[in-house]
Amino acid sequence: MKTVLKCGASALILAMAGAMGPVTALAADATIQVAQAETDKVTSDNPFFHKWNTRFGVPPYDAIKPEHFKPAYEKAMADHLAEIKSITDNKDAPTFANTIDALEKSGQMLGTVARVFGSLTASNTNDQLQKIQREMAPVMAAHSNAINLNAALFARIDALYAQRDSLKLTKEQARVLERYHTEFVRAGAKLEGKDRERMATVLQRLAVLSTQFSQNVLADEKEYKLVLTSESDLAGLPEFVRAAAAQAAKERGEDGKYVITLSRSSIEPFLTFSANRALREQAWKAWVARGDNGDAQDNNAIIKEIVQLRIERANLLGYKTFADYKLADTMAKTPQAATDLLLQVWEPAKVRAAEEKDDLAKMAASEGQNIEIAPWDWYYYAEKVRKAKYDLNEEEIKPYFQLDKMMEAVFFTANQLFGVTFHELKDVPRYHPDVKVYEVKDKSGQHVAVFYSDNFARPSKRSGAWMSSLREQEKLSGKVTPIIMNNNNFAKGAEGQPTLLSFDDANTLFHEFGHGLHGMLSNVTYPQLSGTSVLRDFVEFPAQLLEHWVEQPEILQRFAVHYKTGEPIPKALLDKILAAQTFNQGFATVSFTSSALVDMAYHSLTDAKDLDPDTFERKELAKLGMPKEIVMRHRSPHFSHIFSGDGYSAGYYSYMWAEVLDADGFDAFTEAGNIFDPKLAKKLYEEIYSAGGSKDPMEAYIAFRGRAPKVEALLRNRGLLGTGSRVN
Repeated sequence: MKTVLKCGASALILAMAGAMGPVTALAADATIQVAQAETDKVTSDNPFFHKWNTRFGVPPYDAIKPEHFKPAYEKAMADHLAEIKSITDNKDAPTFANTIDALEKSGQMLGTVARVFGSLTASNTNDQLQKIQREMAPVMAAHSNAINLNAALFARIDALYAQRDSLKLTKEQARVLERYHTEFVRAGAKLEGKDRERMATVLQRLAVLSTQFSQNVLADEKEYKLVLTSESDLAGLPEFVRAAAAQAAKERGEDGKYVITLSRSSIEPFLTFSANRALREQAWKAWVARGDNGDAQDNNAIIKEIVQLRIERANLLGYKTFADYKLADTMAKTPQAATDLLLQVWEPAKVRAAEEKDDLAKMAASEGQNIEIAPWDWYYYAEKVRKAKYDLNEEEIKPYFQLDKMMEAVFFTANQLFGVTFHELKDVPRYHPDVKVYEVKDKSGQHVAVFYSDNFARPSKRSGAWMSSLREQEKLSGKVTPIIMNNNNFAKGAEGQPTLLSFDDANTLFHEFGHGLHGMLSNVTYPQLSGTSVLRDFVEFPAQLLEHWVEQPEILQRFAVHYKTGEPIPKALLDKILAAQTFNQGFATVSFTSSALVDMAYHSLTDAKDLDPDTFERKELAKLGMPKEIVMRHRSPHFSHIFSGDGYSAGYYSYMWAEVLDADGFDAFTEAGNIFDPKLAKKLYEEIYSAGGSKDPMEAYIAFRGRAPKVEALLRNRGLLGTGSRVN
């Protein structure tokens, strides 16, 4: 998952004319004076008010305290507003330089404050930071509104856009102008009067709700722990699961016991190996009920209000549904196009899942278990079926997948494809001892980027895996190199023991590193187009493409080595792993696709005043014929992709959209007979990883691949080709 951390906000923006209703010039001056008075009180130790004398300008995390953020936001907001005012007050006719260049250079301090704050609230939060986050959410939204709804600013952008063909712009400049115009229009820049005021109010409220949604999910995850004490509690759990559970217990004050958390890397191994069916049911029910417990952290009312406000937002902009609005600025263009892709795999996936369920039932019966397969049984019996079909089990695989060696593998892959190298930095501040930091250099030894790697789950960190940036690459303000961060949530190994990954974990590591490379290798002039600043259903392509390398024998034979013996993974075991790649893909595809289809259903509503999310989810799944033994990968009350901000709202399909591209794209390397083919790697760098948002995504893909993508590779890779599938 790619996370964008954009600029924040301040109460100052309430004074921006036209953005928030009738605010007088006198009130604006008073607001600025109050903010300035507050700024004057800032003590000299606030790092945001001084140049950072750290290596490569990385954040001085060791000096930053929660109380530094509000004063920093206030000063940054004031500076940003002054910069915007200097653009709109310019009496000269708008030019690219005095409008777009100036806009691109504005808000630099604000971007820094917001990105550092975002890195902490996502990766190492606390009560004080969460309180600030709740307080700042509406003013951050208001600040964004004040700029996006600034009539004078948009008038200058609109004038340039109208004469774009005569401005003699470079291709990159033309793309920047087009993106600014599109984004301002989509934010409501053409709205007037009460519609403009209402849009600002809606966006502020959405910011508050999204923040509360994510904090509720984190609270449920943080509070839950399944404590195991007896041997019957631990029945079936292999040593690597016990070791991780012992470490989790130690971190949560339960020394000498074992704890299962709601982190995916903790609970999935438990569901896979625990022979205690009652405990599996207990853990599974807690996992799927995050945000859905009828308490103060219940997210159902929040979902209802978010969906209704999004409908209103879309209507204000002339769209019938939020999905129509959201997909208008994507590769898919329409909800129907995205839904058609999802349905191409839905029916064959259900057929395959039904076959898989029958296999699980037979396995349970063979062990004398006269049970109906329930959702908490799937992982457990699937592992047994995999062992029977492929003579393969997770306990046999995991000792070969050490986190440190897999990090070497991603670095090696990046080096072979793009010539970059990674050098650990021991002398830079970090926000948690588990974080590792690297300098990235190109093949000539020149500095390219700084890379933060934060791989372990902890109570102060939100769940999932994501990439974000602390500084984006650009050349408009000089040579600015990026600072990129990857976050994962792997269960940490016991003290003195390596952290062992599942094969799925290794895929996640490569996926997020693919996003990271997209940010690190960016080579554009304008911040607007930097790195992962691409259309939502294209952003997953570089990440998912990199996943293919972890499956290659050239990588596994070199880096998948046993943590005790140091011996490389045996060819027989490697062959079994690769042969089993389509195993359980019915389950995986149904789990993902149902989430994407429910996401699209929520955002295709025209009225949500009577929405009950639990009922809606059940009805939509019933329409689809959802197998009762499988649940959505992300149930609505903890579906952070679509309700913690709207980045993936009406956009969860984009993972599968990008999978069409990545499956077809990797076939190019397979066809070349070399997974590091230099010519293809050069095209991949030039057209995709370094290009950011400077090109139309389909044009960029065709320039790399030589043709448009075909869906057959996706169906083949998921083992669904020929399973009742249809290819358009």
